[in-house]
Amino acid sequence: MSNVTDIINRCISFEDEQEWFDLKDSWYELDEIGQYISALSNAAAMCGEPYGYLIWGFSNETHQYTNTTLRYKRDVNGEPIEHYLARNVSPSVYFSFDEEVIDGKRVVVLSIPAARIVPTEFKGIRYIRVGSSKENIKKYPEREAALFRILNFGQPSLLNVEARFDDLSFNQLFLYFDMKGIKLNKKTFKKNLELLTADGKYNLLAQLLSDNPRIPIRFALFAGIDKTSTMYAVREFGDMCLLLALDKVIDYGDTLNVPQADERDRKVERKEVMLFHSQAFREAVINAFQHNLWVSGTAPMFTAYKDRIEITSIGTLPPHQTKEGFYAGISIPVNAKLTEIFVQLHISEKSGRGVPRIVGEYGEKAFKFSNNAITVTIPYNRIDLGGTPQDTPQDTPQDAPQAAYGIKRGVTENKIVEYCTEARSIQEILEYLGLKDRKNLMKHINRLLEQGRIARTRPDKPTSKDQKYIMIK
Repeated sequence: MSNVTDIINRCISFEDEQEWFDLKDSWYELDEIGQYISALSNAAAMCGEPYGYLIWGFSNETHQYTNTTLRYKRDVNGEPIEHYLARNVSPSVYFSFDEEVIDGKRVVVLSIPAARIVPTEFKGIRYIRVGSSKENIKKYPEREAALFRILNFGQPSLLNVEARFDDLSFNQLFLYFDMKGIKLNKKTFKKNLELLTADGKYNLLAQLLSDNPRIPIRFALFAGIDKTSTMYAVREFGDMCLLLALDKVIDYGDTLNVPQADERDRKVERKEVMLFHSQAFREAVINAFQHNLWVSGTAPMFTAYKDRIEITSIGTLPPHQTKEGFYAGISIPVNAKLTEIFVQLHISEKSGRGVPRIVGEYGEKAFKFSNNAITVTIPYNRIDLGGTPQDTPQDTPQDAPQAAYGIKRGVTENKIVEYCTEARSIQEILEYLGLKDRKNLMKHINRLLEQGRIARTRPDKPTSKDQKYIMIK
């Protein structure tokens, strides 16, 4: 990244300074600049950033340009500053000063490549960043060991981080691929999907795609507008293959998306208005699963309140990404192999339409960036219905989201799944539900098949008269 404006825009998109960049006004201390070159180079390597930055002319406190007076082209005892710094930095890294006038204010950026192979030193000492402080790395042996691991083996990823468990099974993964019309080879699927580390052990991607990843994925419902209100429901989706969990989270959101009868200005036909935009919700959920920083050990979080749904994924914008590029739909995968699998299964299309679709519906304000997470807010589009829905349970909190009520489709489908703990025929399901409309029932059945909640007992003969359906456990 060479453009000064782009560098600064990305850095100031964070609420606070990160370990791989530092903001100054016109401060100048030559040897300390050399120490910063070492510290920021090593910190960039640890954070997975290609460069670290020392920036003059922008205030971290006010987030305003300050018009720096730094002179970096001067000589020291007849030697140019850049030559002096380069002579004392080891191994040699190609750092560079650049400047630009932004909003009438002068800004200087020192770009420092991330350390490679060995840590970067200045005058024989290795420095590191601890928060916003510059420190001798010898004082922090665990950080030094972590830096060497990254330099030797690369940034932690789904592929090189070992799974926490070795008793993994993949029955749901095979069923899911089969539903998508793709046959996995039992002998080669671990290699083809890259589920093993270099030494042949299951990696984190294998854990996520296993029948029970044991990483909690929860959808919580709160009665009020924040988490101080009553939490009256929570659904757990972390005990199943990640692909199946994704479908179930989207499905659960669909059950909350109540069609509201709009009687305003009614002349002939009554209009139905959904509580929220289902496609925007779906895109936000897929992005949360696809780009979550799974190596942190934390899953995305899904929370419904009285007035909105919040979808939070762990991690920040990846290197080389800016907010402008993010909003425009320029996608830079955080988990490249997982993204490849999503594309293969047509879960996502790698077209970059997801974020623009959300922005088009709710604006850029729908996204909130913090130092370690990105949150998407899906607001409810409420209509004054003139009273409490008729089927509201009496023992439910009065301020609970309307999305929790009137869910006929969701209730019906949940009953089908519960009934199909044993294999059931269409006629048996009709009788159990007290229904007669076979065609309408098949809509629910097909939907549940697509979601991976049930399976056919004879998948090779979908129209067989002996066909039955059973819940996928």
